Amino acid sequence: MQLIDYLKSPELVIEFQTFFGVKYLKHSDDRTDHDCRLHKRNASDHSSTGSSETDEGFIEPKEFDKESVQPYEITNKFWYWLFVIATELGDEIFYATMIPFWLWNVDGYVGRRVVFVWAIVMYVGQGLKDIIRWPRPGPPVHRLQKKWGLEYGLPSTHAMVSFSMPFSVVIFMLDRYQFSFVTGLVISTVWCSLICLSRLYLGMHSVLDIIAGLILTICLMIPLVPMVDYLDHIILSSPLSPLFVLAISILLIVYYPSPGKWTPTRGDTTMTISVTAGIQIGAWLNYQLNLLAAPTTEPPYEIIWPTYRMLGLLLLRTTLGLCSVLATRAIAKSISYAFVCALLGKDKNELRNSENTLENRDKTIVELCYKYFTCGMIGFNTVYLLPNVFKLIGIGRPDFYTEI
Repeated sequence: MQLIDYLKSPELVIEFQTFFGVKYLKHSDDRTDHDCRLHKRNASDHSSTGSSETDEGFIEPKEFDKESVQPYEITNKFWYWLFVIATELGDEIFYATMIPFWLWNVDGYVGRRVVFVWAIVMYVGQGLKDIIRWPRPGPPVHRLQKKWGLEYGLPSTHAMVSFSMPFSVVIFMLDRYQFSFVTGLVISTVWCSLICLSRLYLGMHSVLDIIAGLILTICLMIPLVPMVDYLDHIILSSPLSPLFVLAISILLIVYYPSPGKWTPTRGDTTMTISVTAGIQIGAWLNYQLNLLAAPTTEPPYEIIWPTYRMLGLLLLRTTLGLCSVLATRAIAKSISYAFVCALLGKDKNELRNSENTLENRDKTIVELCYKYFTCGMIGFNTVYLLPNVFKLIGIGRPDFYTEI
């Protein structure tokens, strides 16, 4: 218990932040009420990472913690921007870009399996957060980022995804391609370390949150990796698999553990589950229509590096594809939100602006339904519709070794 208390202590986070250039400032006794009001106004006018550079070469603080009202300044811009960028590598925006990019341009065989692992790891991590309900580091720790501030802290899903995604890529590629395992291991370790350390630097997690997330992920991946290999074949080949995928994904969302207070984790988890369901159903349809073929040679295969023409087509596929994903999101969200509101007899604008609480069940139902439908359509279009459109217009990715 002493070790647990030590690892989750805010002082440990402060020490880490201080080491990398977050300077905690003290209030002077003679500070006037006008000064405090001025600083508070600055905090409300800027984002959590908002700052301005002074003539002395460091960043002038623009934010005070609402509870401790203690200013800070960033004295090392290199570490600041490194960790801000690193934390985005574990963000939903990055994965919403990286997953389609991989499926359109690299390898669907590996991509489907990595997405499967990602979904299960995220669901377990998010669910445990709302079961354990341990808060994130509080005052006097400064949170340099406000996003996810309403979620609980343990385990860190950033840490879980930062480990599961790169290492699962390496594992699933190991028997499929000829590449340096050591290189993959080094890249995955650096990737994971940067994301984990960024969560400490930004004050969003304790050391215990990070360690718990990593240990949990390792324990999950031991049975997950062989299981996902087996399930991928079942999902592709079984004629009834879409029904099971839809049923299981809906049940996982309906019976998601109650957090005791409203948090965005259930909505975020719904997006993860529905994207994965859409990808699996899209892959199943490709297989059933004989758009996927068995490989003619045995792995491991040589990695085929792109030519200039292939790079041009890669950029074209990615640009057109991401624009189509954004269009799908906008159209599907608008239609599904209005449709579910109409079924419930609610005004969509009034419901959208209403408070987020567990008691506001209508808003919860509408948001879960529209996120499920919208993200499911994105996943389906990413694997089935868009790749086939790419091939139809002559910019499709060559299936060098097929996708199964």
